[in-house]
Amino acid sequence: MRTIIVHMGLSLDGFFEGPDHDISWHHVDEALHAHFNENLATMSAFLMGRVTYGLMEEYWPGADDDPENPPTMQEFAGTWRAVPKIVFSRTLEQVGPNATLRSEVDPEEIRALKEQPGGDMTVGGVDLVDTFRRLDLVDEYRLYVNPVVLGRGRRLFETADYATELELVETRGFGNGVVLLRYAVRR
Repeated sequence: MRTIIVHMGLSLDGFFEGPDHDISWHHVDEALHAHFNENLATMSAFLMGRVTYGLMEEYWPGADDDPENPPTMQEFAGTWRAVPKIVFSRTLEQVGPNATLRSEVDPEEIRALKEQPGGDMTVGGVDLVDTFRRLDLVDEYRLYVNPVVLGRGRRLFETADYATELELVETRGFGNGVVLLRYAVRR
């Protein structure tokens, strides 16, 4: 059975983005990017909301054409093109290559996807993550805590109104100060 994984960078005080959607404070160096590449290349699908998809699709399809980009970024461009994407949006009318559009999250469709063989799936975009969390579709959280306190911005679990029991399955520190906290959802 495939699992659905939230893969997200956070500040120490729980923000995934700062004011004005700022993520420039994320400490992604070559070693961390190589780790991301290793994990994301095994995914069978990227599940994402409109905003996240738009930002990713704007940059990554051609990132390997820029010789100034480091090898890890060039490598991820190929992963971005290869991994199928399911985009959840009520406003988009079309999506790019290797992407499918859905207007809403159908929990039964997602549970059926989880039953299929293949690699795990990541869910991205804080609103979509919140929807998946409320529908009990998230199986694992891979939270990359950055060594910064923002004080303001948008929190990952801003709308959570009930407890979810988690089991710590992995921790890993990176040389840039980022710490991976990997939790499985207890059911």
